[in-house]
Amino acid sequence: MLVSYKWLNEYVDVKDVAPKDLADRLSLTGIEVEGLESPEDGLKKIVVGDVKECIPHPDSDHLSICQVDVGEEELSQIVCGAPNIKAGVKVIVALPGSRIAGNVKIKKGKMRGQVSNGMICSLQELGYSDSVIPKEYSEGIYYLPEDAVAGEPVFQYLEMDDTIIDLSITPNRADALSIRGVAHEVAAIYNKKVNFPAVELKEADEKASDKITVSVTDENDAPHYEIRIIENVKIGPSPQWLQNRLMNEGIRPISNVVDVTNYILLLFGQPLHAFDYDKLGSKEIMVRRAKENEPFTTLDSVERTLNPENIVITNGDIPVALAGIMGGLDSEISDETTTVALEMAMFDHTLVRRTSQSYNLRSEASMRFEKGINQGDISLAGEVAAAMIAELADGKVLQGAVKGSEVQPKNIEVSTTLENVNRFLGTDLSQEQINDIFKALGFASEVRDGVTTASVPPRRWDITIEADLMEEIARIYGYNNLPSTLPEGQTVAGFLTEAQKATRKVRNLLEGAGLSEAISYALTTEAKAQQFLLNESKVTRVAWPMSEDRSTMRLNLISGLLEDLSYNVARKNNDVAFYEIGHVFYQNNDPKKDLPIEQNHLAIAVTGNVVDKSWAGKAKACDYYTIKGMVEELIEGLGLTESISYQALQMPEMHPGQTAGIYLGEERIGFVGQVHPKMAGNYELKSAYVAELNLEALIGSEKAPLVFEAVSKYPAVSRDIAMLVNESSTNSDITEIISAAAGKFLTKLQVFDVYQGANIETGKKSMAYTLTFVNPEATLTDEEINRIMDKVTKKLEEKLEAVIR
Repeated sequence: MLVSYKWLNEYVDVKDVAPKDLADRLSLTGIEVEGLESPEDGLKKIVVGDVKECIPHPDSDHLSICQVDVGEEELSQIVCGAPNIKAGVKVIVALPGSRIAGNVKIKKGKMRGQVSNGMICSLQELGYSDSVIPKEYSEGIYYLPEDAVAGEPVFQYLEMDDTIIDLSITPNRADALSIRGVAHEVAAIYNKKVNFPAVELKEADEKASDKITVSVTDENDAPHYEIRIIENVKIGPSPQWLQNRLMNEGIRPISNVVDVTNYILLLFGQPLHAFDYDKLGSKEIMVRRAKENEPFTTLDSVERTLNPENIVITNGDIPVALAGIMGGLDSEISDETTTVALEMAMFDHTLVRRTSQSYNLRSEASMRFEKGINQGDISLAGEVAAAMIAELADGKVLQGAVKGSEVQPKNIEVSTTLENVNRFLGTDLSQEQINDIFKALGFASEVRDGVTTASVPPRRWDITIEADLMEEIARIYGYNNLPSTLPEGQTVAGFLTEAQKATRKVRNLLEGAGLSEAISYALTTEAKAQQFLLNESKVTRVAWPMSEDRSTMRLNLISGLLEDLSYNVARKNNDVAFYEIGHVFYQNNDPKKDLPIEQNHLAIAVTGNVVDKSWAGKAKACDYYTIKGMVEELIEGLGLTESISYQALQMPEMHPGQTAGIYLGEERIGFVGQVHPKMAGNYELKSAYVAELNLEALIGSEKAPLVFEAVSKYPAVSRDIAMLVNESSTNSDITEIISAAAGKFLTKLQVFDVYQGANIETGKKSMAYTLTFVNPEATLTDEEINRIMDKVTKKLEEKLEAVIR
């Protein structure tokens, strides 16, 4: 919402408050100010020029040589290329040495051999956007009012000496989407009175009801709908002050009638629509739901197919407007319009929002209907608009407004107590201070038996409960004046919880392994949400997603990390290693009724090389053992090596021969492996290796105590053993048997060779291990080692039918 500082001062006197200070106070009371802008900033030496003579340039078919009065003793010659330049008009002149928009400096020069003392400017060259410039001046220079004085700065004539305050209005404060609403807010902040001058509406003797009838089929769709008729209007440009005001507010001036409706939109926050009465094709207005597949052409010349979810304004038969959003092409105001049917209405905000979204038609009017309007000013806004049209377009307002439905808004009474206020806000306010705050807000209040009841007018429809009153008291008293206390508690005092400590350690371990942290979207597609699942779950969809790509709560972290890998690889960042810690959202009940269960997960995703090519060696690509090694480093760092085991696992999204489930005891808490080549191809990756684990289960499990032991004084003894086993035997099976049989002196067990192929029986494989033994109390003898190795051999032969080689 753009707010003119000068316009605001017409209703509440804050001339003694600088715009910057006003913006700061607004921000402190809950209405964020995004910025301040003064249109004249950066411009200098730009004056009014009176074109006395204009002749074609002898050496150009599009340039003109102008003699311009710029307030000096002699006329100034300026060469101009605008197609609409002519003698007898007042124009904007940038003198030599001036600066125009974009910090461009204007110098005296020659154009095709003719001296040019400056430049005749368009509005664009003063910094105005093309979208706000009147169409008749969009391709040329702008004409100033006839009473503009040559040589004076142009800024006062265009109201460029104003300051525009850009407000960011949250949905709960839609009352501030109008100048009057902001005036009430500013008056409350500075404890001043608002002054809205009364507008006298002169009506003719002829009744509007003789010219038109209005009906509403369902008052829930249009709780308020009325029409005023203005006859004998003369369509033309608006006066300079109105054009200036609209352009400063970011709206293009169109014509006097249309500009009045936009002016009232800004002033009251009440959208209006003006129909050409003679183009309606009947003397009837009916508000109803659209029919299935009913055609309608909107003002933007697009034919749309309507449905019963849309509210339409009809002439009793065919639609002439899409309610609350956009008028129809066939009934728009044009230069030939002589009679205006002016609409003031209130429509169901939910239906307006659905319609605007479904047709991608967003407008200032639809935004206000969606967020709410002041029900108490609907008719007043129409009366002020009708009076302005009568004045600016020489029209005649017929007597009365013809209403199809009408709301009767009443003040809402909300109560609180002094005790509650001070307890909620932590203040020590008096009853008198609270009464003064309500008075500043314009709320009548009454205290009875210790209960303060405020009467809230319809302009503040966001206040309905006691908590809303608390917010208003806090805002006007000043958030910065509320007492502050230091929070208390273990975390605030600087201590981390055990879960926080463990999570921090996990990050350190993963980053030590060469991974970088990534943060992915928690919303994804339904298909991606159901991939790489640790547990079966229903999906949880967002009720009103911005897009289908972000419509469903994720059930895994890997799909988001694969998107991150794909994004990087597409930009030639081919070697990427990410990890992410975040929530997934399991749903075991009804997704439409019950909240999902959040579970903290950890995921890793790697693609490309883990070692770059250099003079010392070749590049090394990531493989299954790379990512499994990262997982094992993490497990070892958390002290869970003895509790974790790995088993072959089949998952549709993973490579069938290079995927392992990760088990904590008997519970599967994750998996690690290579992404299936087809799945990797879907992300445009040559290969990718991933792992995902239930982090809550990891950090919540019992860890082996960390025991420090002195290095043994006695030497270690190593023995190798090679065996022929069935190819179905796993390393996990073999190491478990060896460890159990070898006893307490076995300190290290390492596989160093795996072979299948020539000279090996089909269905068999050769595996070789190094066993390292240490007795911390004595030197191990060969006899002791041989007994241990015999026991290991016997157990391998019994349980795996291994053939020792």
